[in-house]
Amino acid sequence: MQLQFLGATGTVTGSKYLLRHGKARLLIDCGLFQGYKQLRLRNWAPLPVRPSQIDAVVLTHAHIDHSGYLPLLVKQGFRGPVYCTAATHDLCRIMLPDSGGLQEEDAEFLNRHGLSKHSPALPLYTKRDAIHCLEQFRAVRWGTPWEPIPGVKASLSRAGHIPGAASVLLDNGVSSLLFSGDLGRPADVLMRAPDPIVQADRLVVESTYGDRLHPVVDPMAQLADVIQRTASRGGTLVVPAFAVGRAQTLLHMIHVLLQRGAIPPLPVYLDSPMAQDATTVFVHHAQELRLTPEQCRALPKSAVQVRSPEESRALTTRGGPMVIIAGSGMATGGRVLHHIKRFGPDKRNTILLTGFQAGGTRGASLAGGAKSVRIHGEDVPIRCKVAQLACASAHADAAEIETWLRGMKTAPTATFITHGEPAASDAMRQRIERGLGWKVCMPDYLETYPT
Repeated sequence: MQLQFLGATGTVTGSKYLLRHGKARLLIDCGLFQGYKQLRLRNWAPLPVRPSQIDAVVLTHAHIDHSGYLPLLVKQGFRGPVYCTAATHDLCRIMLPDSGGLQEEDAEFLNRHGLSKHSPALPLYTKRDAIHCLEQFRAVRWGTPWEPIPGVKASLSRAGHIPGAASVLLDNGVSSLLFSGDLGRPADVLMRAPDPIVQADRLVVESTYGDRLHPVVDPMAQLADVIQRTASRGGTLVVPAFAVGRAQTLLHMIHVLLQRGAIPPLPVYLDSPMAQDATTVFVHHAQELRLTPEQCRALPKSAVQVRSPEESRALTTRGGPMVIIAGSGMATGGRVLHHIKRFGPDKRNTILLTGFQAGGTRGASLAGGAKSVRIHGEDVPIRCKVAQLACASAHADAAEIETWLRGMKTAPTATFITHGEPAASDAMRQRIERGLGWKVCMPDYLETYPT
């Protein structure tokens, strides 16, 4: 087997790994690059293999940086099956058409206002393209081996993170290769802990938080403090949130805080149709959550559901105190941009960042203390407070990843560090080399290794 890294090298986005076995080709993950322009341009560049020559795809989970390239892959000629868990299939039915629709909307906005350097600006793919690719999805059971390509067996174990998130084990009878996927936390607010690691000859492991430890603080208390402070100023709390995972965690936390009387009774709006639909999927796959049946039923009722663009625009005319949860989580697009434009310039308000902010995104600029961010061709002043709820991350930190890795009885012959910014990946490399004594490598973009 040969493994080529087509993404998630030196960045947390664009996850794609191409496995060649004999004449067969298997793609593990098929994600979009996000963040810096030089990364986003890779989405438009041809793959080093023709999509029509790829036999199958296995997805670790539904997040767009792992699944969002699929509509383009199919548009360019891929005709094989896409294997994933049932929950990942359900979430991709929501996320991929939404991704295509957002790209169409962004292109239309740029064309209407003459803001693009291209004439006309075009979407990478459309909503119709995304719906079409869903016909090739095939759901597989947890822990039940199957053969995605001839001579290679695959099986999935739970990775935590979001419903359906999996670690993928591939075995050709001679050697085995494990992809961690995005690892959740052992004591996550919403998700159950990842399954113990399985034995493998070689390993590909994520390193999103490879250079840091999550703060040992109560996320409920931290969120309550931000809400209380903002409400006391009569302000609005704007929360850029990933529609799948972070939005549901926030809904649950706010529900609990309101029940406890820890925050004032103020209106909470979920301005993300995708997050609303994803919440239904979470409830449907409740066995993957650590919530009680009552808490699961409360998730969709914890906020006012804002669906139409007209309802979303109406929120910008309201005054605080209130909470608005809207996508996207790194402020790269979506409805949250209009709320940042409206509420960012007012010092009474707060923008609360609730997860990892990839370099080159507006979220990273806000986290870095930017005095303005560029939205729709305009420089928007940021005078409001900017806070971070880092302890609510759905990614394992460096120590939690190391603890998971220690479950291997025998060291893999090679460990590949991916899905992290350079500093995070290198810190994870050092941690594994020094703490576990394993042979570790940080692959470069398009680099190939024998497995």
